[in-house]
Amino acid sequence: QVQLVESGGGLVQAGGSLRLSCAASGRFSGINAMGWYRQAPGNQRELVARIISRGTTEYADSVKGRFTISRDNAKNTAYLQMNSLKLEDTAAYYCAANIRTGILSYDYWGQGTQVTVSS
Repeated sequence: QVQLVESGGGLVQAGGSLRLSCAASGRFSGINAMGWYRQAPGNQRELVARIISRGTTEYADSVKGRFTISRDNAKNTAYLQMNSLKLEDTAAYYCAANIRTGILSYDYWGQGTQVTVSS
């Protein structure tokens, strides 16, 4: 069974930095894409950043220039470096991955990690 395990959330002051990690484990043949989504109370879940297997990245406009997504294929792990954090970045952050098992691919989600930015 495939699992995504996130770590790195926490409380940080505005302007500070945090680094989130997401490690995929289990039996699978490859990872097509990994990404981070976030959901603040009362809001819909939104894409923050994602990276596909060839390294192409995509970011939400609200985080461009502040957040960087990267991936270590050997470790099946994605990272989200978050700099210059703002109050509005406060949310639960979820890792997502599109993973190949055999000839089929499925979407998986992590359990979420809370990021709280204080003034």
